[in-house]
Amino acid sequence: MKGFLEDANYSIGLLDEGATLADVIDNCIYEHTHTGKRAFYVGDLGKLVKKNIQWQNVMAPIKPFYPVRCNSTPGVLEILGTLGVGFACSSKSEMALVQDLGISPENIMYTNPCKQASQIKYAAKAGINIMTCDSDIELKKIARNHPNARLLLHIATEDITADEEMNMKFGTTLKNCRHLMECAKELGVQIVGVKFHVSGSCKELQTYIHAISDARCVFDMAEEFGFKMNMLDIGGGFTGSELQLEEVNHVIRPLLDVYFPKESGVNVIAEPGCYYVSSAFTLAVNVIAKKTEYDKLLPSGVEQTRNDDEPVFTYYINDGVYGSFASKLSEKLNTIPEVHKKYKEDEPLFASSLWGPSCDELDQIVENCLLPELSVGDWLIFDNMGSGTLGEQSTFNDYQRPLIYYMMSFSDWDEMQDAGIASDTLMKNFFFVPSCIQLSPEDRFSTAA
Repeated sequence: MKGFLEDANYSIGLLDEGATLADVIDNCIYEHTHTGKRAFYVGDLGKLVKKNIQWQNVMAPIKPFYPVRCNSTPGVLEILGTLGVGFACSSKSEMALVQDLGISPENIMYTNPCKQASQIKYAAKAGINIMTCDSDIELKKIARNHPNARLLLHIATEDITADEEMNMKFGTTLKNCRHLMECAKELGVQIVGVKFHVSGSCKELQTYIHAISDARCVFDMAEEFGFKMNMLDIGGGFTGSELQLEEVNHVIRPLLDVYFPKESGVNVIAEPGCYYVSSAFTLAVNVIAKKTEYDKLLPSGVEQTRNDDEPVFTYYINDGVYGSFASKLSEKLNTIPEVHKKYKEDEPLFASSLWGPSCDELDQIVENCLLPELSVGDWLIFDNMGSGTLGEQSTFNDYQRPLIYYMMSFSDWDEMQDAGIASDTLMKNFFFVPSCIQLSPEDRFSTAA
């Protein structure tokens, strides 16, 4: 079962009944232990199928547009494209990736809030007309380079909670929407809808109520200017939890029925990114170096319970913030490391920190955790690693991008067929490896650099 980041010639292993993700990881670790101990991902693409079924069951008829920046690996994009999901792109390269899948321009949006003129021209040439806009500067730039653009006004939402610092936000105010509509009218640019975004860290679902109410105000405002609005984008912020999805739906459904009923002709869409891919990928990393200290103070805020003669371990692994953990620079790590090797339940645990391979002071992955003593060459497993830098080139020169191994169970493949996806459609894009997993060292996966 081969996995290529930069090459579309990859395959998906169809797993026998009874084979699990852990079995796949065990086989890959066995292989990599003998061939170079390179970090790797295992992607369960069947989870994308399950997430899409879940979305249709809870959120239909809201159409998902997947933000390509979350995970631009070919397996993810092809599965989602086959499932009929739209794509929200933030760059020319992302638009090109999606176009190569044969996705219709009507199912592609250009959502970067700060667009380059050359990339606007590229979208115009490709027939990608739906774009977002939140300022008169962007509006004029679009008018010059893409006269056929159909704009969604990106309005700001109040989603800052008490424990969250103010970050750079995009989106315009209701008051400024009138000014933007006046400008659009003068420039001959069509405004066709509204977009807002509620952060996944926002705990107040009331934010959706305010945002949908504001969107309705913008729609009413647009009627005064003669714009025919037919699209509402409720953004992303979906964590992947079915409970959160149902909670959001419970809040927004009554408002959508009142403000944007079916007979209004308004198409409601969303941009679930992490929702689809986060839980689908597991990352395996290898310990490449180790330090032992006895007089090291634990970080402030951590309970100082260890004895003075207990060591504190610092481990360096072969992936870091200049690679798969790039999101750690701006947010908390949403996963905890698991030790792959077997150890006894009563084995002592020690205060430990994990660092990437760059030896940079920013390349800290986990500041403090409790682990059994590890050795150089041991493996650590991180779940929920599907959203972030997968598919992107690292800025760290010596960093080797992890290999990706795609898998899907036969039951998930059956679910895909039951969902109305014809098998021959997918077979044109994928090479399946039936019965690919044999859990003995003599019959292992092949790997590709």
